[in-house]
Amino acid sequence: MRNYLLGLILLAWAGTLSANQDSEFIAARQAFQSGNAKRLDEYAPRLKRHVLWPYVEYYQLRMQLRTTDTASIRHFLTRYEGSLVADRLRSDWLKVLGKNQQWPLFDKEYPQLVNNDIELLCYAYQRRLDNGDQQVITDARAIWNTPTSLPDSCVGIFQSLILSGQISREDLWKRIRLALEEGQTGMATQVNRYLPSAEGLNAANLNSAAKNPLRYLEAQKSLVKSRSDREIALFALLRLLRNDTDQAHTQWLKVKNRLTASDRSYFLSRLGYRAAMRHDVRALDWFKEAQNTTQTYPPTDIVLGWQVRAALRVGNWNEVLSTINRMSLTEQQVDTWRYWKARALKTKGKVLDANTLFIPLSEEHSFYGQLAREELGTMLTIADKTYRVTNDEVKLMERKPGIQRALAFSRMDLRTEALREWSWTIRGFTDAQLLAAAEVARRNGLYDRAINTANKTVSQHDFSLRFLSPHRQSLKKILQQHTLDEAWVYGLIRQESRFIADIKSHAGAVGLMQLMPATSQWVAKQLGIQNFRQHLVTDVNTNLRLGTYYLKHVLSTLDNQPLLASAAYNAGPGRARRWRDQTRPLEGAIYAETIPFNETRDYVKKVLKNSMYYAKVLDHGHNSPTLKERLGVVAAK
Repeated sequence: MRNYLLGLILLAWAGTLSANQDSEFIAARQAFQSGNAKRLDEYAPRLKRHVLWPYVEYYQLRMQLRTTDTASIRHFLTRYEGSLVADRLRSDWLKVLGKNQQWPLFDKEYPQLVNNDIELLCYAYQRRLDNGDQQVITDARAIWNTPTSLPDSCVGIFQSLILSGQISREDLWKRIRLALEEGQTGMATQVNRYLPSAEGLNAANLNSAAKNPLRYLEAQKSLVKSRSDREIALFALLRLLRNDTDQAHTQWLKVKNRLTASDRSYFLSRLGYRAAMRHDVRALDWFKEAQNTTQTYPPTDIVLGWQVRAALRVGNWNEVLSTINRMSLTEQQVDTWRYWKARALKTKGKVLDANTLFIPLSEEHSFYGQLAREELGTMLTIADKTYRVTNDEVKLMERKPGIQRALAFSRMDLRTEALREWSWTIRGFTDAQLLAAAEVARRNGLYDRAINTANKTVSQHDFSLRFLSPHRQSLKKILQQHTLDEAWVYGLIRQESRFIADIKSHAGAVGLMQLMPATSQWVAKQLGIQNFRQHLVTDVNTNLRLGTYYLKHVLSTLDNQPLLASAAYNAGPGRARRWRDQTRPLEGAIYAETIPFNETRDYVKKVLKNSMYYAKVLDHGHNSPTLKERLGVVAAK
């Protein structure tokens, strides 16, 4: 008994010591973030035995990086070679070296960097250009064609390419158009400086078009003559188009004859794109009109994707097939377009060609992989290739320094640092190691890390880790009150929060089922919960009770269709209703694919996919619905 009590005392003491050190680490981190080197140095000696001591050293070196000698930096990089914290310091050091043009050191350290970024990439490009590497011209173009601002380190490489004629005037105009299409007028103005003043954008006109595009077009429609005039007119039309298809189209008819054939094709493809997103039946006509003119600026894969979706909405399978074939080879390999291409081929009676696409796709654990299986007449199974980790594998994984650091960050609720450390540590893991790491995460209540890590396996899988089901007893009791499908609810929670009870989104949604404050208050009132306070939403049982009630409410108002209710849960019931077709029923998969919000479209697919796997993991038997049955047919408005 005496030894037992002593053990308890020692355990409690160790826990207190660890908690104290954690609080001191947080204080040291805050000192670093506020630039208080003196306070950081006060905490450092007390943290030498802490698992995150390498970060304390990093903080100290980082604050003195410009004056620290090379030997001290190299000593740190050597001691922590292969760690995230070493890579971070090397990245920080390389930026100092690049800015100071200390090229011999830069050249030696840069190849050892793992986590690269645009700032360092541009320094490296400049070095390659200085050394006569002509391939850098092709590589640099990949980042030149971006609408957003680039770091100062990129100015040198692009100035060199512009002055040497490797970036032409047409290249400058293309980037200006790309920036204006995204509303990045500041970026367009920066690029404009490289054009001769007599040829570039008229700054006053650009400002007028940005402030009031309709007024600008009404005033300037008969004055469109130069390249600057045409680009600003297109910019103004696109500004209108973001909010109103008809208004933009009306102005387009007034100005189109003053634009080149290429300009007309460009705008018509964007008109079709916006119209398709709004489920406007005129979209396909505009897309086709765009194809009938010269295309100096061919439509992007994003625009072509919406041309396919517009064709799906009206059942034009020939258009689906021909448009997918116009996409880049990389885009055509995306599971979405492989599936719809196969469906188009099957509709045209080319079953063998369709199956050539369906068969490999059916092996993928995705929404379209499941639909491909069903097209082939097979049902989802998860029993094959299951791998169960042993306790020895888990214990070995627990001893890895990177895993320990990630757990320590999580313990202190420093989620961003925990995620970075975890992601760094598991890179390059085998399937067995990934599953061992996932099991470590599960045992520590890090359900998001467990799921995301188990998702990475290639040939050996454990679907009970990919599709965790915590809080099952609590949820079962609640679900009985609403007759909701357990697999669907778990599929939704997995997508909403990865089972993190106290998570809060940027929009303000809270908890397992990501409830907005107004929704929580409304449901609490419906349930008659007295003295409800918002902080209660992070309680697991409370969150599940509120969330499932709201989900049932949404489901019952949307034809009891999980597809529509999933869309409504993410984007609101009004939008879910509005996305139905005006006059004809839609196959559920087509409704899902033509949801105009990228986030909601991806969300709905994943929730329904998750539901299929949960039905298997939770052993709902052979009578659980297929994915096509879950998707159903969406009635017309």
